[in-house]
Amino acid sequence: MTIKHRALFVHLLTGTGAVFAMLALLAAVQGNWSIMTLWLVVAFAVDGVDGPLARKYDVKTNAPRFDGALLDLIIDYLTYVFIPAYALFASHLLPGWTGWFAILIITYASGLYFADTRMKTADNSFHGFPGCWNMVVFVFLAAPPPVWMILVIVVVLSVAMFLPLKFIHPVRTARWRKVSLPMAFIWTGLAGVAAWHNFVLPGWVEALFYLVSLYLLFAGIAQQVIAPRK
Repeated sequence: MTIKHRALFVHLLTGTGAVFAMLALLAAVQGNWSIMTLWLVVAFAVDGVDGPLARKYDVKTNAPRFDGALLDLIIDYLTYVFIPAYALFASHLLPGWTGWFAILIITYASGLYFADTRMKTADNSFHGFPGCWNMVVFVFLAAPPPVWMILVIVVVLSVAMFLPLKFIHPVRTARWRKVSLPMAFIWTGLAGVAAWHNFVLPGWVEALFYLVSLYLLFAGIAQQVIAPRK
């Protein structure tokens, strides 16, 4: 297989995310949150793999017909924003007007963020909360907080998309990657376990899910506060 074929294969791999998004959406429409989550976890795993492969095989040079970055953004909006927002609404975690408010602010703010030309920082982190609503909603499904807390989190994270706050990319942010990458693997495993067990988890697993999520959420901000060692 030539490098051009391998580069094309990376685009084909990225494109499978659209299939997983559709399967997740079908499960969500049926109210099957466990199956929806499992498909979104698969899409999350593909998203973690295709980027390093795209850089390894230089897809811009060796398979320029397809815009891998654009394809990735389209699929990410579906799997990270659109479907999780629907799940937050349809699962009745937010009743009445609160559900409408949440899905409208999530989809609108995230649409703007995904078109933000300042999305990435110099160290390959994200400038502002990167719209990872799948991770947020998975935690809500596994360990539902009170309605008021969900609303506060949705508003704060929507605003945080446009604030000068840094959020790590577990794969690409070099600083603390020896911790961040295992944390991302642990989080993915916990999400899969939670879905497999229909979100009925022991208290210590819920606590671990929260702790790992909080690390991934606040590690970038901590890096802004804590100066790197020289």
